[in-house]
Amino acid sequence: MQVGFIGLGHMGSAMAANLLAAGHALTVYNRTTAKAEPLLGHGAQLAKTPGEAARGAVVITMLADDRAVEHAVFGPDGVLAALAPGAIHISMSTISVALAERLEAAHQEKRQEFVSAPVFGRPEAASAAKLFIVAAGRPEAIATCRPLFDVLGQRTFQIGDEAPKANLVKLSGNFLIASVIEALGEAFALVSKAGIDRAQYLDILINTLFGAPVYKTYGALIAEERYQPPGFKAKLGYKDVRLALSAAQSLEVPMPLASLISDRFLALLAAQGGDLDWSALALIAKRDAGGETPLSPSD
Repeated sequence: MQVGFIGLGHMGSAMAANLLAAGHALTVYNRTTAKAEPLLGHGAQLAKTPGEAARGAVVITMLADDRAVEHAVFGPDGVLAALAPGAIHISMSTISVALAERLEAAHQEKRQEFVSAPVFGRPEAASAAKLFIVAAGRPEAIATCRPLFDVLGQRTFQIGDEAPKANLVKLSGNFLIASVIEALGEAFALVSKAGIDRAQYLDILINTLFGAPVYKTYGALIAEERYQPPGFKAKLGYKDVRLALSAAQSLEVPMPLASLISDRFLALLAAQGGDLDWSALALIAKRDAGGETPLSPSD
């Protein structure tokens, strides 16, 4: 399949490499061209604009936030102007429900297909093609995309015809992950101050009541205080919790825990921790408990 791929960050570069390895003809675009070079060495073509990457049957956007997606789609030489009628834009970015609604309407007006397909999984899962994909859009369009999803992930969940619903599921899932991170951070701050070994405490957690992957992954990062290099930056975690709160406000759904976690992320960002992994949220709990951290005022 002729596929365009826009956005070659930690996630996107791994996903694009898997598509290329599976035999798809790939045209890639990234604002920083150097990030495309490894893919070009394996047969990918370089686009000079997002629109140039959108001249095939499918174009995928995997970008950091609403602003980046808006620029790639609606900007000069963007996806919307270049995509042929009947061709598909797959948005795999974590974006707001409001932007997904706008994208769906804009593509419909141009007689283009739009599928929201955000993913769950960190960069290592993207490299191993073990992502979980949540897809929504016209069933016929999703059927066309299935071979691509099968290359990128271990399972695709199809949740309906309305594309923005996939984005709501993704935002709610990231809120839950952030809640786990905050809870783990507080628990580790508690036992650490009592002198309990962090590695032993993690072993107890994941081998008794908390054996789910989210506890294993983030529990290990917090126990070892391994916040660099980031798999997912704290400033993006803050963005996602705020987007979940925005969606909740529009649906009149109170989310008091999300409001609390948003403030905890804001404290981490204020302490210059925005480029750490989002599991570094645990540093706020440790600092509040009097522990020494890179965020401590004395540092």
